[in-house]
Amino acid sequence: MDGFVNLAYDYPVLGVFWTVMWFFLWVLWLTVLFRVIVDIFRDRDMNGWAKTAWLLFVLIVPFLGVLVYVVARGQEMGIREAQHAQDQRKAFDEYVKEATGTGHGASTADELAKLSDLRAKGDISEEEYARAKERILN
Repeated sequence: MDGFVNLAYDYPVLGVFWTVMWFFLWVLWLTVLFRVIVDIFRDRDMNGWAKTAWLLFVLIVPFLGVLVYVVARGQEMGIREAQHAQDQRKAFDEYVKEATGTGHGASTADELAKLSDLRAKGDISEEEYARAKERILN
């Protein structure tokens, strides 16, 4: 073996720590950068020119651009993120209601008929039927 062999004990524990830390910071930086870029496009209050200016600022001078964006528009960024999460939850709930047939199109009588069919088939017990019926009627 004429060449240099790098063994595990040649890489100190502190070196592993620093490598893991820098990797973590790099992933964190990419996460923040992409969240800022997504927020620029998600903002409905900004016009196209303002979005273009922010995007160019963030892409040309990334660290300063992201820092200035978070300081200037960070609070609204959180509000937009919360609103987006609420909209997604609402859309998911509407989809589930539509898929299960308990949405706007199903009347109380339809739901009771389905429930009665389930009880007649033996899929649900009398106690489950009574609880579900109470829930539908309320």
